[in-house]
Amino acid sequence: MIARIFLDHPAKVDETFFQHMAFALKFSGLLFAAAGAALVHAIVPCLFEKTASRIIATLYARTHNRGH
Repeated sequence: MIARIFLDHPAKVDETFFQHMAFALKFSGLLFAAAGAALVHAIVPCLFEKTASRIIATLYARTHNRGH
């Protein structure tokens, strides 16, 4: 049960638990940054015009070039 909860998914993408944790934490931080840039852009449209979409495109490329 413990292995299924904590180890199965990281193993599917060829990572250890801690490698996967680091990847997911960095991913969430970048999503948070994209959300912040989008929020600022909503209020002041001339700021961060492409920042959120660039971050999302980078994250998409990173997740789709890994194991499943």
